[in-house]
Amino acid sequence: MSDGISEDSADVVGVLTERIEARFDMGMDQLKAAFAAAPTANPDATDVVKWHGLLVEAQSVLERAEDDLLAALQTQPSEVDDPTLGLAHRVNAAVTARDGRALVVRWLLAPDAPGKKDLAAERLARLRPRAAPAVQTSAPNRPAGTAAPATAWRSARAAR
Repeated sequence: MSDGISEDSADVVGVLTERIEARFDMGMDQLKAAFAAAPTANPDATDVVKWHGLLVEAQSVLERAEDDLLAALQTQPSEVDDPTLGLAHRVNAAVTARDGRALVVRWLLAPDAPGKKDLAAERLARLRPRAAPAVQTSAPNRPAGTAAPATAWRSARAAR
């Protein structure tokens, strides 16, 4: 999925934020507000807002990990100790998490991305959360004094 974002791009979040804003023709703040007001109105926007939030979170975790590693390296002699090596592993894990989330956002923004138009994609679309239950989940309202059929009581007991 080549879309102009280099592998070494320092501002992955900024680039993807611009692409999201261009795709939905509104700023991220407006998009988040629209999502908060009607989370099921546009499933594509819902997914993008969710994953963008996860991407921003991963970027901040990465920045904190990098700051911690840099501070530790500035106090190290020529050899790196185990705690500092642990910080380096934390940075690597944070980069992996951020890059994975960035890939998901890029995939969500690409209309012709692999997997979006095949049978599996159609099945996933059917599994999306619905605004309301597909079938009635509560007993119908009965007029006062009307008894429920005996079969309803038996099936209710069996379900418990």
